[in-house]
This record gives sequence, structure tokens and C-alpha cells, in this order.
Amino acid sequence: MALNVNTCTIVKRFKCGTCGTHFLRNLVLLQHDRIHTGEKPYKCDTCGAQFSESGHLKKHVRIHTGEKPYKCDTCGAQFSQSGTLKTHVHIHTGEKPYKCDTCGAQFSESGHLKKHVRIHTGEKPYKCDTCGAQFSRSGSLKKHVRIHTGDKPCKCDICGAKFLESGSLKKHVRIHTGEKPYTCDTCGAQFSVSGSLKNHTRTHFGEKTFKCDTCGAQFSHSSNLKKHVRIHTGEKSYKCDICGAQFSHSSNLKKHVHIHTGEKSYTCDTCGAQFSQNGHLETHVRIHTGEKPYKCDTCGAQFSQSDNLKKHPHRGETIQMLVVGVLYPSEFPLFLSTV
Repeated sequence: MALNVNTCTIVKRFKCGTCGTHFLRNLVLLQHDRIHTGEKPYKCDTCGAQFSESGHLKKHVRIHTGEKPYKCDTCGAQFSQSGTLKTHVHIHTGEKPYKCDTCGAQFSESGHLKKHVRIHTGEKPYKCDTCGAQFSRSGSLKKHVRIHTGDKPCKCDICGAKFLESGSLKKHVRIHTGEKPYTCDTCGAQFSVSGSLKNHTRTHFGEKTFKCDTCGAQFSHSSNLKKHVRIHTGEKSYKCDICGAQFSHSSNLKKHVHIHTGEKSYTCDTCGAQFSQNGHLETHVRIHTGEKPYKCDTCGAQFSQSDNLKKHPHRGETIQMLVVGVLYPSEFPLFLSTV
């Protein structure tokens, strides 16, 4: 027995006069027309924001009311929009339905894929109105603009220090908490910043990946190479606003400024003595600790300061022998006490 199957053709009778798109219902066509006209008839009574569709206004109002009608069955997290819940669920399922056609990378959110694709296309749709710099992400532009405005919205609750980015604040807070989440697998040393761990790791392997094109000197840190290159270029990009003195390193300028300000920001915890440079404080502290980190390879004499080791004999100078009061060359066997 033959079965007759009647096929049904859906006719989209309502056509947009501007772009020619067809719709099943006139109501949908009316909503679509607002894309072309810019009409936004739905207004928020709280903040005045306007929308082209009533559904968009409904979602927006939840910002003010705090309503979150969509709940995750797995962890109970609540959301104001169904789409946000749908994206959240991917955390539990591990699902990554959005795939990059170029490299195959997969993502749980369409927005993340969209941002990723710009790596391949080189697209930078976000432009700084002040200097013209372009960025692939809106967030990167937002952070960049703060350089021009001086805005530092991220504030430390402990000391009040302000930062351009939340990531910088997060690193700073570890100074107060002492948190060091990054651990060296080789020696167990811990660090508060991932970059410090990366730099430290090179000390174990002797890795020096940064090479000077001028003299061939190699460095384990890019910052050290950058500083070294200034020896060849003579570049001194850091200038004192008070006297005009120029320096190749920002740290040298900072130390120099203390001459003008008289600032002594480094204080000895033992006796309260103050110093303008951290290095001077470190040297001073050895008076209290008795530490002598500089050792003579010839006679074993130890010193608290590198300059004192430098002045110490055994480099062709003469030394005074106590027993007879005459001078002998420094190569003379050191069996007797020196003055």
C-alpha cells in the first residue's frame, strides 16, 4: 500500500523594503525594521536606557532588580540571562562547541572563539582616540586608555596603593599577604609572581636565551639585555626633572632624585638608621648581623663590603708582616699574621 506524503512549503510573505529579507510574521518584520531606522521604543524607567525590542529591555531591567531567574542544576549558580547559564554549564560538562577553522582550537564560548580568530587575521577593531593605537580586544583598549587618563581604578584595601589593572593589584596584595603560589620544581623556591619563577628557573639550567646583536653577550632575562644594549647605544632615556641629569636605567634616576628630595625611605629595623638607597641599608645591616659575604680566595679573609675585598692585598701589592716590620711581595706565603 503506497503512502502519499504531502509536502508543505513555508511561505515568508513579509519582506523588508530596505534589505529584502523575508519573514513569516509581520511583527518580526517590524522588529527587524528598527535595525535600519534606529528606533528604540522601549525605555528603562530606572536609568533611561533604550532598546529596540521589549525582550532586551526585560533582560536589562534585571541589572537594577538583581533578579536571576536561571539556575544551574549542578552547582546552584544563578544568572540573569539564559544564554549566560548555557555558557556556564560548559564548565561542568567540559563541552567546547566552538572550533577555530584555522588551527582547530576549541572554546566553550563563541565570544572566546571570536577573540581567538583575530590572532590569525590580525584584526584590531578597537582604536585609541588619543594616540591611534589599535587592539584586538576591547578590554585591552580599556586598559590602555588609562595610560592617557591616569585613571587607576584598582585600589589596595590594605595600603591604598592604586593600579591600572586588577592583575597588578593582585600581585601587589601578595606583598601584604606573603602569598607565593609559584614553586620551583627543582629546588622548591617559591615566588609571588610567575615571571620571577620563570627567571629563577634559568639559574638551574644556565639558560641564556637573550643575546646582544652587537657584542654577542648573552643574558637569562630580557630586561638585562635591554639594559646592556644601552652601553652600546648610549641611550639615557630617564631624565631628572630637577637638574636635567640623564640615566640609562630608571632605578638610577630614582636613586639620584633622593639627592634633591633628601628622602630616606629605607629604614633599619634594628637601630632605626635611614638610607636613601636600599643597597646602603643592606650594607649597614651587616653591622648588626656580622655577615661578611665577600671572601678572599687567597687567604680566606672575609669582608662585609665588596670595596673592602677589592682593597685587600694579593693582587701584586705589598703587605706588612708584623714580626719584622718589613714589606714582602703579596706572593710571599702567608704563614704569619698580617697587619
